[in-house]
Amino acid sequence: MQHDHGSSSMHQQIFKLGLSTESVSAYLLCCGLADEGKSVSTKNLMEIWPGTPSSLKQGIRDLQERRILRMIVSDGEENTVYQLTDVHEWVDN
Repeated sequence: MQHDHGSSSMHQQIFKLGLSTESVSAYLLCCGLADEGKSVSTKNLMEIWPGTPSSLKQGIRDLQERRILRMIVSDGEENTVYQLTDVHEWVDN
């Protein structure tokens, strides 16, 4: 397995937005999945999320409100796939 250590999805700006710990944690896990070439999905996130499902959902909601995370597709039930956006698309409240 090859890794491109020169490229990471994570952007330092995430720490300057005043987001909750859950939201920042969700963002970091999303970046980790993306960097590993895995889908950023609720299924994959739940497998590695250390908190409750509701805290993950809240973190994802916060990231979507700030346009940090964009929903790509949902099966309408348990699994939704997301895409990380470029930092210039983020909303700083």
